[in-house]
Amino acid sequence: MRVFVACEESQVVCIAFRKRGHEAFSCDIIPCSGGHPEWHIQDNCLNHLNDGWDLMIAHPPCTYLSNAGARFLYPKGILNEERLREGLKAKMFFMELYGMNIPKIAIENPVPSRVFGLPIYDQIIQPYYFGDMVQKKTCLWLKNLPELKYAIPKCLPQSTKIAGNWFNKGGKDRQKNRARTFQGFATAMAEQWG
Repeated sequence: MRVFVACEESQVVCIAFRKRGHEAFSCDIIPCSGGHPEWHIQDNCLNHLNDGWDLMIAHPPCTYLSNAGARFLYPKGILNEERLREGLKAKMFFMELYGMNIPKIAIENPVPSRVFGLPIYDQIIQPYYFGDMVQKKTCLWLKNLPELKYAIPKCLPQSTKIAGNWFNKGGKDRQKNRARTFQGFATAMAEQWG
């Protein structure tokens, strides 16, 4: 199967599909950090959506669409018009991916702000459902794909330690690290959708 992983520089998802024998490629405007530049298309993903893919998994930028960032839209009760414009551009990009004529599509993003009116997501997952013991509520928009089955129960015993604020750590790579797909989630996608 030909798999296109849009907006992925880490190659975590790409490599998970490659390990299962699929012809997978990551695509991002920046160089890949996953160690396989031969499987990476460094370009705007919109330029490659009609290249005969069977499955697209997309991770569009969420900075302006996320519900977590909604508080920045009305700082001190005044509309931040620049942020609204950026959010509308981000929605257009999301919708272009969502509307592509690719047989199977999965789009991953955090819970969106209602302000931008994205389509209703099909599933909400957490990394710890697939063995990565962290919290990061993630929505999936699915076309012709089943919901992912969990590797472990959604409700864990109280004694189970789950990292709740791993994403608040600062540093120059903060945004890149927050955007990285967890291995258990990537493996589940490759096993169940591949």
